[in-house]
Amino acid sequence: MSESAHRFLASLTPEQKSKATFPLDDPERVRWFYVPIERKGLPIREMSPHQKHLASALLSAGLSQTGYIKAVTIMSLEDVLRELEKDSGERRNPEKYYFSIFGTPTDTGTWGYRVEGHHVSQNYTVANGHVVDAPSFFGANPAEVRLGPRAGLRVLSAEEDLGREVIASLDAEQRKVAIVDAEAYRDILTTNSRKAALSGQPNGLFAETMNSKQFDHLTALMMEYAHNLPAQVAAIREEQIKRAGTNIYFAWAGGVNRGDPHYYRIQTPGFLIEYDCTQDNANHIHSVWRDFHGDFGEDLLKQHYHASHHQHS
Repeated sequence: MSESAHRFLASLTPEQKSKATFPLDDPERVRWFYVPIERKGLPIREMSPHQKHLASALLSAGLSQTGYIKAVTIMSLEDVLRELEKDSGERRNPEKYYFSIFGTPTDTGTWGYRVEGHHVSQNYTVANGHVVDAPSFFGANPAEVRLGPRAGLRVLSAEEDLGREVIASLDAEQRKVAIVDAEAYRDILTTNSRKAALSGQPNGLFAETMNSKQFDHLTALMMEYAHNLPAQVAAIREEQIKRAGTNIYFAWAGGVNRGDPHYYRIQTPGFLIEYDCTQDNANHIHSVWRDFHGDFGEDLLKQHYHASHHQHS
């Protein structure tokens, strides 16, 4: 990551660098969103061809092969929306994705970077070689392309299908507990909040009451989110999943048949996964992994500064 970031920064003009770089403690680092709005940072459309390749390498450094394919395919859906909406290309533009670097990239210090635009928001914090990507958001509109040469494309098919496998595996009594609302929510409940927070106690089906096959389905769903990241970073999410054990709640809202507006949530003491497919006639997905105490590397930075203070003392 630090090598890719240095190469990217070295390619920029002073004007471009002023757009792309921020102090680590800049409030901009903890602002995030996933809708098509103007953002701070350097957009792809203001980069030269070789700079675009270096930006792509930086994005790739923070994702697994699967995660990278999801990200660039989501970006390419802007072309589909441009045609569907008869847009000029100003609002729907696959190059309106912004790269921002916070602090000075280094293998041992603290810094971070963000790649963000419509339906992609990956927020990395690095401290002493350890990495956190949270909030980590992927969306897809359309969830399934139904017209044109790309008909049948489903970028986030695994997020949808594995979720359906969990709810389909439950018996009637378990479904009554898991389905917390007959109507799906219009969006993920935490939206773009600075800190992940849900009101009230966790609800839904407690994983401890699942049989082994049902729990395997739930684990496969969580692992899909974990494996969007490179192996070493994914291992941290895998450890979070392992640490949660069966202290996990699976909640569903909306219909259970394909095509129904639907929502699911996986809540543990440490992390939260939210997914919804309700907008645009239930053909528009939002999905996110959030850390309750580690979004934007909060825990990671605390540990780093505590260790640095201890060593200095």
